[in-house]
Amino acid sequence: MNMDWLIKLLASIRHEKNQKLERNQPETPPLSLEYIKQAFQNIHDAKTIEINNEFIGNIALFYIRSLVDVKQLQEFVIYPLQHSSNPSVRNTVSTVEVNELNTVEEAERAVLKGSVILHAENRLWSIILPSTLSRAIETSEQESIIYGPKDSFSEQIDQNLTLIRRRLPIRTLKSEELTVGSMSKTTVILLHIDGLTNPELVRIAREKTAVIEYDAFLDTSHLAHFLEDHIYSVFPQFQQTDRPDAVVAALTSGKVVWLVDNTPFALIGPITFFDLFQSPEDYIHRWVVASFLRGLRFFAFLFAMVLTPTYVALTMHHYQMMPIELLYVLLESRSQIPFNPFWEALFMLLTLEILKEASLRMPSKSGQTLGVVGGIVIGQAAVAAKIASNILIIHVAVMAIASFLIPNYLMTNSSKLIQFGLLILAAWLGMWGITLGLILVLIHLHGLTSLKQPFMSPLVPFYATDWKDTIVRLPFRWMNQRPSYLKPLKKYKFSKRK
Repeated sequence: MNMDWLIKLLASIRHEKNQKLERNQPETPPLSLEYIKQAFQNIHDAKTIEINNEFIGNIALFYIRSLVDVKQLQEFVIYPLQHSSNPSVRNTVSTVEVNELNTVEEAERAVLKGSVILHAENRLWSIILPSTLSRAIETSEQESIIYGPKDSFSEQIDQNLTLIRRRLPIRTLKSEELTVGSMSKTTVILLHIDGLTNPELVRIAREKTAVIEYDAFLDTSHLAHFLEDHIYSVFPQFQQTDRPDAVVAALTSGKVVWLVDNTPFALIGPITFFDLFQSPEDYIHRWVVASFLRGLRFFAFLFAMVLTPTYVALTMHHYQMMPIELLYVLLESRSQIPFNPFWEALFMLLTLEILKEASLRMPSKSGQTLGVVGGIVIGQAAVAAKIASNILIIHVAVMAIASFLIPNYLMTNSSKLIQFGLLILAAWLGMWGITLGLILVLIHLHGLTSLKQPFMSPLVPFYATDWKDTIVRLPFRWMNQRPSYLKPLKKYKFSKRK
């Protein structure tokens, strides 16, 4: 008896709690054209058109002019509705996609996506007529190559998806549409190959994208910030590319790709440290040439980071390590320089970065002139004014050229920050400081992950088969396996002819 009384009491409390929650919830507004018009008031290009058809009755169209293709609206909707003798709205505008609306949220979303709201027969339909604003397919400026495909992505996400599907005409290429940004409502398409990509990678990518809470996304780099496992690292943990062939190569390797609306760059993950030094042109050259160029990039990356710090370390702490002939030349070059090597190098590196940033922000023709003329004039003026030595000018120039060998622009920027850190350590501890800095960089790289996958693979953990396409690029017939760190469902690339 006591147990029955307790059960009834708990049921009564739960019922009162549910009623209270229902009272606090806002009432769902009625689905009507007047409410939709009221929701979009004070928008100057929100238009309403009323049509009277003797067979259909009174018809009202509501749309935002800047989001709708007005020419198609006039040709496929307004004209047929004005002159049709068919009593059915669907049959009258059958040349365009028409969907019946059931909720206010659907109607608002349709208007903001470029649809026309049609009110007739006491019902609401959405007619999809988005304005297609897109530039022509152009050559990639960020990853330009001499041979190979010349097309690149644009800001139109459907067009980008078309470029990918033309290269991968398979039904297993799966695409999932997601929306991010509480204000921007940015469309994101998640791509992977079913039956090849590890389902765990797809699950992690989907969950990381679905839980994002932010108001506006304007670029893939904004999305990458929320997907990264280590947001305080200077190294990029996702690859951004505007080349469809690079995206297809990543998909067929077992990776996941994000396409973001209104941006010409796709996001590829997971990646490794070695992926950031690969270029699409590596797979066009002969394998010996490609291996040499790829090895040269790794050397240039290390060279650009340590060249100027090594100059500072030798001149401040280890001048006895230099040959006597070189030491005489260095002493003569620095004899009238009022600054110590650290401040001299820091001044020249900062000047170089200012010139590079200025040339990027200037118009293309003016920027090239500024970079060349500014570098020559400032270099000569610095030497003449006894602010910098000739040897340091050569070091900085060679370092700048070496940094441009890195194909990934984000990785180039990362090397700049590391270089300044090594410069401080070199001034403090000499060559021991540079060694300490490089060890710290390696430790940091070892701790990084991309979509929970090791960033230093195939070095740590070690996968022998993956070294066929890492620092060197062996012939295609030897590269018969996909990267092991991705754990793909299909390990081998070759298949039998059907």
